[in-house]
Amino acid sequence: MHSITRRIPSARPRMRSLALGAAVAFVAAAGAASPAAAAAPTGDYAQFNRCPYSNTAVDACLYSETTGGSFQLGNANVPVNKKIILQGGIDQNDVTGAFTFVPAVGADTLSKTKLNVPGGLTGLMSPTGWNGILSALFWAAVGAVNDVTATAEQAGTIGYDFGAFAFGGGPGLTLPVRIHLENPFLGSDCYIGTTAAPVVLKLRTDTTSPPAPNTPISGSPGSISFLNDGDLIVDTGNKLVDNSFAVPAVNGCGGPLFGLLVNVALNLKEGFPSAAGKNTAILTGNLKQAARTAVVASVH
Repeated sequence: MHSITRRIPSARPRMRSLALGAAVAFVAAAGAASPAAAAAPTGDYAQFNRCPYSNTAVDACLYSETTGGSFQLGNANVPVNKKIILQGGIDQNDVTGAFTFVPAVGADTLSKTKLNVPGGLTGLMSPTGWNGILSALFWAAVGAVNDVTATAEQAGTIGYDFGAFAFGGGPGLTLPVRIHLENPFLGSDCYIGTTAAPVVLKLRTDTTSPPAPNTPISGSPGSISFLNDGDLIVDTGNKLVDNSFAVPAVNGCGGPLFGLLVNVALNLKEGFPSAAGKNTAILTGNLKQAARTAVVASVH
């Protein structure tokens, strides 16, 4: 692949109009620059309002929506039943072409979307063999709130490669996460993985080559359109996959009194830690990428 295919399309230099500058100055002078009326990207670029576009080191803005798919982690399956947003900026090295992901401004770079775990607490773990007190607490918790949510939280530096995303040849998105499991019985600090040892998803649009027992699966870059003289990339219907990652053990579940027993029970029931080749992530959605200069030019 020629290196030019991996470059971020950039806009020709452009300037804001004097009228736009005067309007902004008038609003500021009048003290009317409320959050709702503050200057922000507009039109085709409105979704990039959390991009760090004021940072001149940023070359492009990214806004990605995951709208479907699932996470198979050990014995646990969590469908993507709510929208997950990934947004921020991209700095591409002029010499090496390498991408650096720049965090979003005023919002989570990776949205903390709570996904519903099928079966809730009774589906996630079993009280069989527990002592009387712990078993009673479990069933009391189930009676109150059986629902369990799982939230993928960013747990390290995100990696992005538009060339690999569009044309294959490696991970298009590298996403280190820890999975926050939430239910009153599990406590507030119940996680799969940690910031020091996260679940590292190396998501790709081509075909995987996983260790056994998993077999290769294929993703898709979807339908990619280059708009506004190449300043805006709109991608729909992409499919990102990875079935070569490992999943660490759960930790912090059950609180200080019952943590040891609950962690052990969860790990046994769900097969954690789960070695590479026994887990799968399939994420479907849409993506937009825009030249920073085009985003800045749309601001008013």
